Amino acid sequence: MTRSAIVIGVGPYPGVGAALCHRLAREGLHVFMGARSEDKLRAVQGGIEAAGGRATGVPMDTTVTEHVQRIFDRAEQEAGIPELVIYNAGNNQFSSLLDMTDEFFENLWKLCAFGAFKVGREAAKRMVPNGGGTMLFTGATASVRARPPFTAFASAKAAQRSVAHGMAREFGKDGLHVGHVVIDGVIDGDVIAKKFPQAKERLGEDGMLNVDDIADAFWYLHTQPRSAWTLELDIRPYKESF
Repeated sequence: MTRSAIVIGVGPYPGVGAALCHRLAREGLHVFMGARSEDKLRAVQGGIEAAGGRATGVPMDTTVTEHVQRIFDRAEQEAGIPELVIYNAGNNQFSSLLDMTDEFFENLWKLCAFGAFKVGREAAKRMVPNGGGTMLFTGATASVRARPPFTAFASAKAAQRSVAHGMAREFGKDGLHVGHVVIDGVIDGDVIAKKFPQAKERLGEDGMLNVDDIADAFWYLHTQPRSAWTLELDIRPYKESF
């Protein structure tokens, strides 16, 4: 029987989504990857297959129910019910409150919270009757602390965190391990390298989170024994103040 996983929110490597996909593929899972960009999905899929792994890209909008159902259908048809689902979608945009439009606020909520709800609901529908599995959500510093100009993002990530906590309490007894990973710090990935190179240089390697180390933390949660499950794990560079 093929083992499989779903990762929703996949961008270029180095990035958390791509690192998660590579990590799961190395463990022998067929990874079904969801993202808006077909080009990014093809690039990550090519890298995984070149390393001997299995991956399938499924273009989607995580805020659309039919798209969420489609990636779960594809995984189930080709590899069975997934043992692990990761919701990694999220876009840290910022704006001052007085300049913020209704659309800006609502779109962040849809992506971070509404999409998380849709994916979590679909995962529970399919995985609980199958004996359970793992459902993980990627959080951020903003999940637990709001400050300007990230008020909209923080409200959306806090709502996503509440989805995770509610799911854990509702479905944990049914064998579904739900976890929320608070990434508290700057990620040493594609975004900071392209958009904020001076910040990357200032922080240095030890001042940022390595994407492969983040992926290891997710895998650790998935492999925890049922007698000692973690609901929330926060990770940060050792130099990060908090």
